[in-house]
Amino acid sequence: MKISVIIPVYNAEKYVTQAVESALQFDEVFEIILIEDKSPDNALQICRELDKKYSRVKLYQHLDKGNHGAGASRNLGITMAEGDFIAFLDADDYYLPNRFDAEKKLFKDPKIEGVYGALGVHYYSEKARNDYHKVFGDRLTTVYEKHDPKDIFTGLLGMKGSFGLIHLDTLTIRKNALNRLDSFFKKSLRLHQDTEFIFRLSLCINLYPGILDQAIAIRGIHENNRITKVETKKINPATTRVLLWKEVNEWAKNENTIPQDTKLHIRRMHRSYEIAIAPIWKKWGMIIKYLFTDYKSIRSGLYNINFRENLF
Repeated sequence: MKISVIIPVYNAEKYVTQAVESALQFDEVFEIILIEDKSPDNALQICRELDKKYSRVKLYQHLDKGNHGAGASRNLGITMAEGDFIAFLDADDYYLPNRFDAEKKLFKDPKIEGVYGALGVHYYSEKARNDYHKVFGDRLTTVYEKHDPKDIFTGLLGMKGSFGLIHLDTLTIRKNALNRLDSFFKKSLRLHQDTEFIFRLSLCINLYPGILDQAIAIRGIHENNRITKVETKKINPATTRVLLWKEVNEWAKNENTIPQDTKLHIRRMHRSYEIAIAPIWKKWGMIIKYLFTDYKSIRSGLYNINFRENLF
């Protein structure tokens, strides 16, 4: 295996060295691609030092040296990757020694194009633990049961009850399988672009479970992590998720392989978050409007707890 590990770097001077060195422990890791995204801290200098110190580390920036977000940075990393397999790692996270144990076995089968595993949690400070432990605990938050690859897409969409998620840190993909996607990460999404990417990926290729009962990578929780602030509602999650589901809904409209009941579910999710962020005086107007223009999604939404909770 020749694995290219892609690490977008933004405001991560405290953590990126640990991330890089956690990936260097594997002989299968052919290269580590750092995409520095105009960090306001000293991350660029740290990346330069890592690039100089380790032969397998390669440092890139966007052509204009500007800030383009994690999605665009990962896209650049995919473009520059020379390995046969792609793995991802956030700059404030790190791999565990068993990260590629399952992959080394499973990818011997040429039909397997993607493998995912379990993600653990580490709190970088007592403040982070005090603030966020009630949300993340010390548990595995990823997919925890083995599922047939054909069920992953609808499971991740939330159509199969409690399912868990696939985190990018635990995902390994054959690079040539990415050619089935119409695009890689959506630049229009500053948050949740990884979720949207995995939705589309799970429809286009078969994703197989690796190690699910113990962590293969660790998510670092700290006070400055933007997605942590969303998940703990310090940033209104509906505000960011309406953009996610709008993007997914636009894609699903033109995707002929998606069944109609799944498209309806996606529309309902988009409508629920769209209504959630509307001011109170506008909510009923939107419901009435959609009763005429999208009756099916509103009618089915009234039977869905997530939808009802977002009404008022």
